[in-house]
Amino acid sequence: MFDFGIADYRPEWRSGYSAVLESSGVRLRRLISRPLTHAWLVWDLRDDEWFTDCPVLLDFDGEQVEVNHFKFDDLSITWNTISPHKPVRWPGFGLQWRHDMRPDLCALQGQLLQDIELLEWAGDDLARDTVAVSFAFPETSLTIFNALDENGLAIGLPDLRYRRHSLRRSVK
Repeated sequence: MFDFGIADYRPEWRSGYSAVLESSGVRLRRLISRPLTHAWLVWDLRDDEWFTDCPVLLDFDGEQVEVNHFKFDDLSITWNTISPHKPVRWPGFGLQWRHDMRPDLCALQGQLLQDIELLEWAGDDLARDTVAVSFAFPETSLTIFNALDENGLAIGLPDLRYRRHSLRRSVK
């Protein structure tokens, strides 16, 4: 299994809303009302940009969710397995975990999570039914989506072409 050059990382790939909800819904819901303490991204030091192939780590007061998209419709959500203080080893790249490189993510730190939504793409294209995860904060949302074999991030309300499934209301 490919570990993305990250020690101890073992992705757990799921496809489709039902599979993601079943495997991660209850635990994601438990993050609601916790503050976001850090949002970690792997940074490409040579190009000075986010290396979108590696997982996005969101630390909610000691509970870390690790979100990663791969291939066309695979989503892995894992918990507390990655240390952002250990190196990322990917041949040909100089990579490092950073939590301070994107002002839009830094602005979310300290805010309480209001809701999490699992989003299903409903557009009429090849991405139909892919799943994204959206974290709702008091004034905006952070969505981690499949950007065709890598992660994408969007700040703001999720695209209207998503079917939205709130975990605050749907998971017991």
